Amino acid sequence: MQAAHDALLERITIDSDVRFGKPCIRGHRITVQEILEWLSGGASQQQILADYPQLEPDDFLAVYAYAAELAGRKVSKG
Repeated sequence: MQAAHDALLERITIDSDVRFGKPCIRGHRITVQEILEWLSGGASQQQILADYPQLEPDDFLAVYAYAAELAGRKVSKG
């Protein structure tokens, strides 16, 4: 299961020259944040795929895997 998770995370790219270094999908200019905002705003995966044909269904799984990684990080207070 970890191998599948790691393979999904490879779909997320970070390049300081693209979108100010925000995590993007496979080098495209579509950020993880944008996809999460669209989904939380009520857009369906099908709607997003129709609007952005360069995306693939597994890109959504990659976004979820990336968000899970962030949520699992310990945050130090102080």
